[in-house]
Amino acid sequence: MSDELLPVLKHLERESAGALERLFDFLRIPSVSADPAHKADVARAADWVCGQLRSAGLNAAVRPTAGHPMVVAKHEGPPGYDGPRLLYYGHYDVQPADPIDLWKSDAFEPVLVDGPCGKRIVARGACDDKGQVMSFIEAFRAWIKTHGTLPCAVTVLLEGEEESGSESLEPFLEQNKDELKADACVVSDTGMWDMQTPAITTSLRGLVYLEVTIHGPNKDLHSGLFGGAVANPINVLASILAQLHDDKRRITLPHFYDDVIEVSPQIRQQWQTMGFDDGEFLGSVGLTESFGEVNRTTIERIWSRPTCDINGIYGGYMGKGAKTVIAAHATAKVSFRLVADQDPHKIITAVKEFVTARLPKDCKAEFTEFGVNKAFHVPDGSIFLAAAQRALARVYSNAPMQIGSGGSIPAVGAIARILGAPALLMGFGLDDDCVHSPNEKFEVGCFEGGQKSHAALLDEIGRMRI
Repeated sequence: MSDELLPVLKHLERESAGALERLFDFLRIPSVSADPAHKADVARAADWVCGQLRSAGLNAAVRPTAGHPMVVAKHEGPPGYDGPRLLYYGHYDVQPADPIDLWKSDAFEPVLVDGPCGKRIVARGACDDKGQVMSFIEAFRAWIKTHGTLPCAVTVLLEGEEESGSESLEPFLEQNKDELKADACVVSDTGMWDMQTPAITTSLRGLVYLEVTIHGPNKDLHSGLFGGAVANPINVLASILAQLHDDKRRITLPHFYDDVIEVSPQIRQQWQTMGFDDGEFLGSVGLTESFGEVNRTTIERIWSRPTCDINGIYGGYMGKGAKTVIAAHATAKVSFRLVADQDPHKIITAVKEFVTARLPKDCKAEFTEFGVNKAFHVPDGSIFLAAAQRALARVYSNAPMQIGSGGSIPAVGAIARILGAPALLMGFGLDDDCVHSPNEKFEVGCFEGGQKSHAALLDEIGRMRI
């Protein structure tokens, strides 16, 4: 433990009650970005967290956008500092609390309750993302209170629209990319392996989401008069969708796997020793057997392999009872989860060509794009990954794991693309935190471990020169 870090960690331990009180104040603000009725609350949350950054010792300001405001803060590090600059990204908005009747307490009146591993904080936003944002703000506060400065240069960007589409994020990044420039972007909106085992998320799957509509006759037809003599768009669509997978459950789009990067043998070995329980994972959703690409483990399928799923399909008569029609149109919503280094735009082109090539003469296809995000992957040789591993090892007795995520964080891709800052995903949530669900919680132990881990990361970065 370095001479500089030890008093910072001791300060965090002494001030743990104050940190918890500040988080509770944050959680009481119902900053629901998707609901116009909470616009003033979102603005209040921006002002509040800006005030916390200032009181911690950073220069901070609330910045207007076409939507909800951004909060930007900076600290230049110690005098003469010439090492890396970190950009800390997070969000201060939250999901709606609905369904309200399933909460055991008021969603916006945080409470401490007993859990298997100690006390836990229950409130909307406790883990996603207010608790995790406050973990690094408290680390800033402790460093500056103890030493009068941070050990490295830091920029903070907090948005208020992450839970409602982040429409203002990319324009803001483009307009302020010089000001926001950094060597790496720290994101605490992910999770640990378990409460004793920290983790760094080194891969996020990307996303392509399309709506495919097959058009046939110019109106719905009587299936008795026309059945067997015309192409039925629902039949055509179902047939095409069925051809997207082969008998080994691999995706059949030409060249789909050409750019897929396999995980390294070292990471695969680590995953095999993590104790992932298929039965527990599947049993929680009422299933007993893993299903997917053959000769792959469940953890590989959800963390490192691309997928194709039909998320919705409709056409023709959808009401109760019978109506014998051949529909004029049929529609499916189709999503592809992508991995590094797949190009989303190449996948879109391949889907359109695949569908069009299988259309009967009198049918045509229409495509609507809903989401295009590139996958994220941290290379094994990343100096920032190594720094985060060292930082976590200074706080936890268990070695940090490198894990993947089947989901996507669009902001990560936008920040890398526009600012050129690779992401470092060091989060402290747990799988059972009920994120986006009633009774969201954050373990006090995770909150405290997150503060110490961010303090240690700042120390590690302050020692680097690039």
